[in-house]
Amino acid sequence: MSNELKKTTTDYCETKECATEAPPKPVAMGWKELYLKEDWWAIYVGFGIALLCLIAFMSGSTFAKSLAINPGGLKWDFDSTGKIVDHFSKNIGLYGIQFLFWAVIFSITTKIMRIKTSEFIPAFIILYILSILAFLIAGWKDAGRWMLEPPIVALLIGLVIANIFPFPKWMDSGFRVEYYIKTGIVLLGATFPLNLVASAGPIAILQATLISLTTCLTIYFVATKIFGLDKRLAAVMGTGGAVCGISGSMAIASAVGAKKEHLYTSVTLVVIWAIIMVFFIPYVAKTLNLNPGIAGAWVGTSEFADSAGFAAASAYGKMAGNEDASIQGFTLMKVIGRDIWIGIWSFVFAMIACLKWEKEECGVKPSPMEIWWRFPKFVLGFFLASLLMTIIASGYSATDFNKFFKPGVFVPIAGLRTWAFIFCFMSIGLTTRFKELKSAGVKPFISFTVGVLVNVTLGFILSVYVFGDYWSKLGK
Repeated sequence: MSNELKKTTTDYCETKECATEAPPKPVAMGWKELYLKEDWWAIYVGFGIALLCLIAFMSGSTFAKSLAINPGGLKWDFDSTGKIVDHFSKNIGLYGIQFLFWAVIFSITTKIMRIKTSEFIPAFIILYILSILAFLIAGWKDAGRWMLEPPIVALLIGLVIANIFPFPKWMDSGFRVEYYIKTGIVLLGATFPLNLVASAGPIAILQATLISLTTCLTIYFVATKIFGLDKRLAAVMGTGGAVCGISGSMAIASAVGAKKEHLYTSVTLVVIWAIIMVFFIPYVAKTLNLNPGIAGAWVGTSEFADSAGFAAASAYGKMAGNEDASIQGFTLMKVIGRDIWIGIWSFVFAMIACLKWEKEECGVKPSPMEIWWRFPKFVLGFFLASLLMTIIASGYSATDFNKFFKPGVFVPIAGLRTWAFIFCFMSIGLTTRFKELKSAGVKPFISFTVGVLVNVTLGFILSVYVFGDYWSKLGK
């Protein structure tokens, strides 16, 4: 969490002269956005990896498949630990190449984004080693019985270390939660059929609209009308709960000129509930034996962060025997449905702040371009990657696609995507200090929690009963 707050402060101004109380109004970065924003680099890296897998497939090389190696499929037990030693002794060279691949890509791109390489590299080395450990634990033959899927394991390892043996704060530079999840989502687009977006996308957008409006207005109303909290704090919390937790909170805090403590409060509440929902939704879905597509849609409707949502959807999908359906439902609801609301809410609250809250101080009305500046660009990367791969895959017959293209291109992309997600989940854990979560306050906590209850309940009703027929057809 502290990594995200640190990043936010940097985003608010490019100089060291940040305001002590309220961050300055957002200024469009223009062309600088193309090389200073994580969203764009996530697109560049995601497309680069997808093209690498395509080139390897077309040239007959197995390099991409080898690059996606991980120990998660060993199915070892305590009587056969020799499997682990044998696996790493045979593949140590591949893991070395894989580490260099990720380290070079992320260290160069974060350097361009003004992250100190001297801080990033040591942190990333530890992140990579811990990620291997997460895969290894998830490769235990009884891991599935305990819901120990790689994302969950990575999150738990990170939380334990951060709260018992915490790393120095400067190492948060390497735990880039947003960067890793956005890269993973672009890679997800590269394996996501565009026809699914066309068929279920409208339903996802309708369901997301109902959720976004209801959750945001509920949190805002409870915070301002019942507890009398600051309107800017209510706006930041409302958007954090209704759209995309941390990113939504950042965007609104900047758009309305919220105080830094308002942002800290919202991000804290998002982290608390995102972690709870990672375990709660899969557990309830398993108890009710929900269809994987329906459960994925519920996760996408009710989780507060892309990374936590993917972990929950992936975990339940594997338990239910259809991970693709669960991830597809989550992606349609969260990435395509809810995340696009970041730009819309930023524009709406910026207008309200300027035209009503700061009527005397604000001399410039917000421009409609505010929607573009705040729009999550990695969502475009998801769509473009899906479009590109759909066009290329359409040149293959169904038989050749399943026999050659899918295992030759989609499988290695999915494998590398999993690594990006694991980096993200581990980073969430490593940057979440429970002692820092005490500062949210009772009234903000209750306000946000009421929104959570409305969100989860309404999300369940919409996913299971109202639009259940659509979500249950995914993955077939």
